[in-house]
Amino acid sequence: MGAFEFVALDKAGKEAKGLIEGDTAKHVRQILRERSLLPVKVTEVAQKEAKRQSSFSLRRGMSPSELALVTRQLASLSQSGLPLEEALLAVSQQNDQPRTKSILLGVRGKVMEGHTLADGLAEFPQAFPELYRATIAAGEQSGHLDAVLERLADYTEARQELRQRITNAMIYPMALVIFAVGIISFMLATVVPKIVTVFANTQAELPGLTRGLIATSDFMRNHWLLLIIATGAVGYGIWWLLQKEGPRRRYHRFLLAMPITGKLTRGINTARFTRTLSILAGSGVPVLDAMKISAEVIENLPMRDAVNEAAIRVREGGSISKALETSKLFPPMMIHLVSSGEAGGRLEEMLTRAAAGQEREVDGLIAAMLGILQPLLIIIMGGVVLMIVLAILLPIFEINNLIS
Repeated sequence: MGAFEFVALDKAGKEAKGLIEGDTAKHVRQILRERSLLPVKVTEVAQKEAKRQSSFSLRRGMSPSELALVTRQLASLSQSGLPLEEALLAVSQQNDQPRTKSILLGVRGKVMEGHTLADGLAEFPQAFPELYRATIAAGEQSGHLDAVLERLADYTEARQELRQRITNAMIYPMALVIFAVGIISFMLATVVPKIVTVFANTQAELPGLTRGLIATSDFMRNHWLLLIIATGAVGYGIWWLLQKEGPRRRYHRFLLAMPITGKLTRGINTARFTRTLSILAGSGVPVLDAMKISAEVIENLPMRDAVNEAAIRVREGGSISKALETSKLFPPMMIHLVSSGEAGGRLEEMLTRAAAGQEREVDGLIAAMLGILQPLLIIIMGGVVLMIVLAILLPIFEINNLIS
């Protein structure tokens, strides 16, 4: 039995839409007719999602917050002993997002057909990443799906929390920059021209700062559309260039080489990698598979390559800590914790500690950067405003010479 989205007409000719479960599209149409509805369109959810994911879409799956919520709900219901198909139905009914509801019903349909939960999730790869599916598969094979779901819930919530902290930390600086640039642009385009017209008829030479301000104001008023187009074109060009592996790899190496961005990049990617590897190792996924899957959550390409090369060394008989240490890209504390975990048979615990330590370090680094960045932005914007004010006041100080 699968999930189907339908469009139908009632006796009054009013259109009705919704989700319904059935064996086939023909079966669903029969159910609709029994409900006095005339079926217009019936589409299986899995097929619709497959087409949507193969085409261009701004949103192809569930958001991290939705995935974390769904996982926590599934874990709670599984812990209470509710059958899996009933748990999926209950979570779908509690969800307010139509897209998420249809995905969950599609997964439930596959489970009711006799497939495993991992197979059902595999029908929606954009909503459930490989890490998620591999962990679920390991939990089903070991017979501890409820415990694995609990681990996944903790993992998805921790990752969402880290992402949310970084996003929240950047809101104020970005808002400050946008607001300041908007105010300065408004002054240059509207206020400054009205003030400097006082000096337009004078024969004396204006101060260089004033002439520069007038030229900037005239350029912005005469070419504002060109400026917007050029800014958009430059932004798109940079984005397009970074989609190519070569330039993106060089850019990621540059980030690692810089003092502040390098430490931040290492911390964020190390936290993601160690937490992912921890949950996979604790869920019974083989180490080599766990390392390859964990490498995919690393956004920095040199660090991702280092993990893949380390997996090759582990396959040849080396330890995880020694293999990762070779690249010199991961923090020494993380290497020591992994080494201690391997020696003491507590790899999962030490990976979790390493992830928590890196997340604390990232939080501290972001807080320190914001403590410097916020007053620095205020000083820079204040300096720009001061230059505008001086450019206006300097001719006023020399007004007698300008008139004569």
